[in-house]
Order: sequence, then C-alpha cells, then structure tokens
Amino acid sequence: MLLTDVGLPGLNGRQLAEEASRRCPEIKVLFISGYARHAIVHDGVLDNGVEILSKPFTTNGLGRKVAQILQHA
Repeated sequence: MLLTDVGLPGLNGRQLAEEASRRCPEIKVLFISGYARHAIVHDGVLDNGVEILSKPFTTNGLGRKVAQILQHA
C-alpha cells in the first residue's frame, strides 16, 4: 500500500501513484489531502479506485481507512 500526500515537491502524489502502479499494478493507494483535492477530484467526483483521506485526521481514522482499503484488496 502507498500512502501519499497529494501535494509533494517535485512529483505530485498522483504522479507518484501512477509510477508506483506502473511498477506494481496491484498496489493500493491512499491519498492524503489538506487542500489539493483538485489534483484527484474531477467535476466533484473522485476517479474510479481513488481513495482519499482529508486532513486533519486521527490515527483511528487513518487505521479504519487503511483497513477498509486492504479488505477490498
């Protein structure tokens, strides 16, 4: 599983996820975002298969989201 912020220096989180998926097609990705939803949300809708957790979040919230994603693996 890849956990990445949407906004990163250099590559953005979406580019990082695309490269990780190219190298490991079965990888699950969870984007973290405090402000850059536009980088992965189009017309108010997440791309198919995209998971996002908005900041701020709790460790329990993170754990629940990770478990949810991995259960659907």
